[in-house]
Amino acid sequence: MDQTALGDTFSLAYDELRRIAASVKRHDRRATLNPTALVNEAFLKLSGSLAFTPESELHFKRIAARAMRQVLIEAARRRSAGKRGSEFEFVTFDEDIGARLTAPDDLVSLDSALDSLAEMSPRQAQLVEYRFFGGFEFPEIARLLGISLSTVMRDWRSARAWLATQLRSA
Repeated sequence: MDQTALGDTFSLAYDELRRIAASVKRHDRRATLNPTALVNEAFLKLSGSLAFTPESELHFKRIAARAMRQVLIEAARRRSAGKRGSEFEFVTFDEDIGARLTAPDDLVSLDSALDSLAEMSPRQAQLVEYRFFGGFEFPEIARLLGISLSTVMRDWRSARAWLATQLRSA
């Protein structure tokens, strides 16, 4: 996709991406990026990829959610590297998962746990990525993954339990 087409697609999806970024921001209140900055950083990441050619609006949202995840993880790693040994604040991860992030390292731990989950169940890892990093609602996730809402809910419960165990032991 050329830069003009990407810019046009991005402009059309900007409000939706801001909504998603605001949802993500609610989960990580210590994030240094506000929703506008997160969307802009994701756009820069996407525009740097020559292979980026969305097939549909849903495909674009999936790619944008992945880009926002990458931007947030990079920011958490930078915060963690700069603040080792400092006092940590509690930050709500996701009320549905029931875990609490207490430091930038926790977001990095979540990323690592998601990578491990992806090895066992790629669909569950995608579901968590869309919910947490993409801010998508369950019916929207069902459409993104091409599965039923009941399957999404079953996978969500399973992924949530597995991640809670992994994050507690990290």
